[in-house]
Amino acid sequence: VGQDTVLARIITMVREAQGSKAPIANLADRISLYFVPTVIVLAILAGLAWYFIGQAEFSFALRIFIAVLVIACPCAMGLATPTSIMVGTGRGAQLGVLVKSGEALEMAHKVDAIVFDKTGTLTHGRPELTDVHPVVPEMDDARILSLVASAESGSEHPLAEAIVNAAQDKRLTLAEPSHFEAVPGRGIQAMVRDEKVLLGNREFMVEQNITGLGMAVEQIAHGFAGDGKTALYCAADGKLVALLAIADRLKPEVPATISALEGMGVKIFMLTGDNEITARAIAAQAGISEVFAQVLPDQKVEKVAALQAEGYRVAMVGDGINDAPALAKADVGIAMGTGIDVAIESGDIVLMKGHLSGLLAALSLSRATMRNIKQNLFWAFIYNIIGIPVAAGVLHLFGGPTLNPMIAGGAMAMSSVSVVSNALRLRFFTPPGDSRR
Repeated sequence: VGQDTVLARIITMVREAQGSKAPIANLADRISLYFVPTVIVLAILAGLAWYFIGQAEFSFALRIFIAVLVIACPCAMGLATPTSIMVGTGRGAQLGVLVKSGEALEMAHKVDAIVFDKTGTLTHGRPELTDVHPVVPEMDDARILSLVASAESGSEHPLAEAIVNAAQDKRLTLAEPSHFEAVPGRGIQAMVRDEKVLLGNREFMVEQNITGLGMAVEQIAHGFAGDGKTALYCAADGKLVALLAIADRLKPEVPATISALEGMGVKIFMLTGDNEITARAIAAQAGISEVFAQVLPDQKVEKVAALQAEGYRVAMVGDGINDAPALAKADVGIAMGTGIDVAIESGDIVLMKGHLSGLLAALSLSRATMRNIKQNLFWAFIYNIIGIPVAAGVLHLFGGPTLNPMIAGGAMAMSSVSVVSNALRLRFFTPPGDSRR
């Protein structure tokens, strides 16, 4: 139904974010807690001082009392944070950056380390089969591909999809596996045409006591890894029969985005289940120097926790179901809008267009919003610091004018208008590198 559509959920999340409170709002709340009773006391003291000490008429003393109360009304302080958050999150939604709460918007500007999942985040998430290398003479490319694609036809993994698509492109006949089992972080095993087929990484082959893992095979796998390709080992009935190479192209905007993030003073890390050599090759293309390779899905959250233990404020960027725990653990979870629903639900910020330039927009918007809030709070405080003494009649002591309560009311209203006007400047925020700037 309508309320459960993606659009309706986005609208709901934006509304909730605009109504949420950022931690910095607690500063204004704490100040107001003491500010209001202090102003009441000052207003009473100013009125009494003019009446008893200054020998002024009662009407004059009452006017001073009212002027202090009116001009010190803390409306501007109360508006400083929520107006900026409302405008900032609204502008983020226009830019394809869905911020789910004021807390996430504030925390994003403190991030000093970003951990990227590789597949589907830095890459397109659409791997393609590039090489089939038989290691036994009795099997050719077509037979190997047919066997492996048949085994993988029961899997939803992106690598499996690449193999099945390659087999379908060659119009190969596939068989339905009689048994299929996925081993997380390792590979798959299946029964195809009475053959036990295993496909996965080298560790999986070693664990299954597969024969044929010689030096020549490792050199081939090393060559694939050096080209940034993922090497898959294929075994049939306990013997290695082939090596397959699969490559997932890097998104074109990644190198520029990584460079811009490092220019903002953020340390970049990449997480992947690939082996060290493949991971380093892909990271080099992206411009990333810090790599966590051969990370199993359930270990991602441990890597995030380890960085937090080192004192980093960590943002995790991912798109898959196995990224959800890490997204929830990170100080700021940033999900790709093109990813799995559970990852989107776990993230604090969602890049709706699935384009990594949205990450720059999110961090820059967070910094711009926090800067805007601090400006609002500064002017609200300065206004009261200057306005209260004037309303109390300090200028009149030196022969100057007093402040009429009506003028004080107008000045108080203008302070609120100035805060709101400053917050509305965020409507024209343009992220770095935007061609519309």
